[in-house]
Amino acid sequence: MSFSKSYQLTIACLLIVTLALTQKSHAQNSPQDYVDAHNAARAAVGVGPIEWDDKVATYAEQYANERINDCLLQHSSGPYGENMAMGSDDSLTGTYAVQMWVDEQQYYDYSTNTCADGQQCGHYTQVVWSNSLRVGCARVQCYNGGYFVTCNYDPPGNYVGQWPY
Repeated sequence: MSFSKSYQLTIACLLIVTLALTQKSHAQNSPQDYVDAHNAARAAVGVGPIEWDDKVATYAEQYANERINDCLLQHSSGPYGENMAMGSDDSLTGTYAVQMWVDEQQYYDYSTNTCADGQQCGHYTQVVWSNSLRVGCARVQCYNGGYFVTCNYDPPGNYVGQWPY
């Protein structure tokens, strides 16, 4: 059985696209990807870098696994600062979750240290909290097919009455 060159080329292209999409999904969930996304936002406002911490990451992973049954955005009430995100498909990568939090910057008014009425900005302020020096994150696929991402911060931020930087 012989296949035409155009058919072979089509199959090869489909394989390449599939591999590229799979690689993209995995590549945006590494510890370095999380750190880079955080540090880009921190550098933009003059805050020093945050670093990956395995102990904090273990905590994040344990909590993400607790949420695997329901994907609920429910805080762990643990010892760390915490940001969470949930998505319906694998487009919710770690770096996309961090970008969603950073996008809240548009609702943050540094001069008054407040969020715009009816808006959230606490995820953003945690990302750029200058005293938070270590981060650990985890991403799981929940049993309902959704994805859950959590990042934990040590020391925690978002103290009432304190500016993030």
